[in-house]
Amino acid sequence: MSPTPAQGAGAGEELSTEVVVVRHGETAWNASRIVQGQMDPELNEAGRQQAVVVARRLSREAKPAAVYSSDLKRAAETAEIIAKACGVSNVVLNEALRERHMGYLQGLKWDDAVAKSPDSFRGFDIFKITEGSDPDSRNQELPGVVESLNQLNERCVSYLNKIAQEHIGERVVVVSHGATILELCRHTDPPDSSIRRHIPNTSLNVFRVSGVTGQWSLERCGDVSHLKGNGFLENSFGGDGASA
Repeated sequence: MSPTPAQGAGAGEELSTEVVVVRHGETAWNASRIVQGQMDPELNEAGRQQAVVVARRLSREAKPAAVYSSDLKRAAETAEIIAKACGVSNVVLNEALRERHMGYLQGLKWDDAVAKSPDSFRGFDIFKITEGSDPDSRNQELPGVVESLNQLNERCVSYLNKIAQEHIGERVVVVSHGATILELCRHTDPPDSSIRRHIPNTSLNVFRVSGVTGQWSLERCGDVSHLKGNGFLENSFGGDGASA
């Protein structure tokens, strides 16, 4: 079967790329609420089952022209399971889709990491704004954190733009991480807005990128309807800068 054109590419309509961004399945570090960042744990058994479930869902939809992934094990394994189910012969791995590098916070328990550097976690769905935290830390050099949010945004958005331009009129699947997906979602937001989102493991986040203007739109976010009734949803931890 050949790749199915993305919806909205009919006669008289502007060609676009449908980019389905999937967060990786669960790891033991997710389950234990440990900051992962660019550390490289593999999927646990629950994560592999989640990947099979989301792969089955995607296999029933339009066939992707390609599957891309972060090269970290938890994403790459999720992507391989999806590619096999969808009949895609290979997965393209790239460092640009990695999680945000969290410096010395990597390997710490989530609560300990937030206590050490609260502004590092600003904007994540479980972050609580506290007195004295910096409201504009996106470009700030934060202690223990290699990447600022703006640096993360630049690398992941630029790579997704490249993917979109290579697949105009097609559908592609991209497997990535919590903070990276949050930054992709923020790229579609109005300037100076602050929208909180929840990005669980194996959630689907669907973007449409215009082949003419390059304009992004976010069509779905945090969709885990495939996990309902499978015993995974209640254990699926939300998106954050640590993929914790």
